[in-house]
Amino acid sequence: MAALDSTAGDRRHQKSLSRGKKLSTKVDLTPMVDLGFLLTTFFMVSTAWTKPKVTSLNMPADGDSTTLSEKVVLTLLAGSDNNIYYYPGHLDQSLKEGSGGITGYSIQNGIGEIIRQKQSWMDQYYKGGRKEMMVLIKASSDASYENLVSLLDEMLINQVGKYAIVDISEEEKNLLKEKKL
Repeated sequence: MAALDSTAGDRRHQKSLSRGKKLSTKVDLTPMVDLGFLLTTFFMVSTAWTKPKVTSLNMPADGDSTTLSEKVVLTLLAGSDNNIYYYPGHLDQSLKEGSGGITGYSIQNGIGEIIRQKQSWMDQYYKGGRKEMMVLIKASSDASYENLVSLLDEMLINQVGKYAIVDISEEEKNLLKEKKL
């Protein structure tokens, strides 16, 4: 509220009639500050702080399983401590050849680099190219949900068209225990 104070000029200027009275104005901003806090509180309460992020996951239709060539398959086993064991083709053949390995989620030398190497190999030596590559994602009980989401993100980043989340076998569980993943 605004208020006028007329007593300030009366004492000093009693003799001088030619000058007008000086009135001091005071503006009380308390209601304005109250309104500001009320509006701030209202918008803080009514605003959604973060939007939920949803990953779309397309599930295959029920039916017969598909057989794939060993050359097009890359299997990723998500283990504990942000480690991934990967191998091309079948596990037995990969263990005999020593073509599998352990990697992580690093941007430079992580699983993305392994996927890009497989895609490059498919483009050079396989008739259908990288479009035919199939990635099987298998998460152990020690893997976190974040690890699985990171693998799905790598599929999108590297534009892998065919991938599936598959149950991990006992043989693969034993391999992860042996490798201490």
